[in-house]
Amino acid sequence: MSITARTLAVRNFRSYADYLLELSAGTTVLVGPNAAGKTNLVEALQLCCSAASFRRPSPADLVRHGEHRCALELALEGEGRVLELGVAVDGGKRSFVRNGKRCRAASIRGVLPSILFCPDDLDMVKRGARVRREALDGFGVQLNAGYAQLVSSYARAVEQRNSLLKDPCASRDLLFAWDEALVRAGSAVLQHRSALLERVRAHLVAAYAAIAPRETVDVRYRSTVLPDAAAGLPRDREQIADLFRAALASSAPEEARRGMTLVGPHRDEVEFLVDGRPARSFASQGQQRSLVLAWKVAEVRVTRDILGRPPLLLLDDVMSELDAVRRAAIMELAADEVQTVITTTNLGYFDEGALESSRVVRIGGDR
Repeated sequence: MSITARTLAVRNFRSYADYLLELSAGTTVLVGPNAAGKTNLVEALQLCCSAASFRRPSPADLVRHGEHRCALELALEGEGRVLELGVAVDGGKRSFVRNGKRCRAASIRGVLPSILFCPDDLDMVKRGARVRREALDGFGVQLNAGYAQLVSSYARAVEQRNSLLKDPCASRDLLFAWDEALVRAGSAVLQHRSALLERVRAHLVAAYAAIAPRETVDVRYRSTVLPDAAAGLPRDREQIADLFRAALASSAPEEARRGMTLVGPHRDEVEFLVDGRPARSFASQGQQRSLVLAWKVAEVRVTRDILGRPPLLLLDDVMSELDAVRRAAIMELAADEVQTVITTTNLGYFDEGALESSRVVRIGGDR
């Protein structure tokens, strides 16, 4: 049984003083001119579902100009229960609420995972490796409560170790202690990333084949802890840890010279391939966009595989960026029992049948 978002209430959030959005259990289309506030509502939904925003705002950025506090509340129902998830900012500090009680971000994250597809995502293939690593990790933290803690622990270990590498007075014993912290947290991150990417890969290949059947695609994890970055990681965590230690030993002179950690998950690559060649260098813009679309389709299907229910699909102003074939592919996904919220400036991108079965909400005017 799925969990469905029913209403989103926002108060003093971004451009909104007070607004209630009623959502269809199927597809909700938010239509209005640019700068009308459509993306703000998508951001509010993402905050309530994942406790994070693709805009990476400071807490103060979320509060309507001239106000000191904002509040978001998403009402959900399904699996025989009613849930309310909330986010608030007061005094420049962000807090989270579940059924009226303060809680940690982890308590709201993943109840209804959200998959966002926005214009910035269309450049994911050709941008730097960090973008693809963060895309994989951002997806993972919504599916596994421990994933976020692992990523955070590893980031702290990298930061502390880098500080020691920059300090000429740091003792070798202290650096060794952080080496072990780095290896332990990093090996766990690598194990989780590798397993998650393998799940995504199977669906991505199938989704791309439906869009461009004459091409073959793949995605692989290239790790800096391996002697051959293109080789696959072992499944056993202790084996990964041994490889990590060996990579640290090999890179020690260069790390000491540069004052930074040069191997580990924070330096790894998620590489897309089209017909066996790196997509970042050789894929056309159309191929790159098809890869990103296939990635989003894969995220939806993996969510369903792991959690037994679909996520909330958020499509922010991407219809204008896709051609008719790719728009049809994304609408087919939305029709597959996946609750979807779409923003657009033009209803002409949708066929009549899609609009008749959707809730169309016009956004604009005074708020």
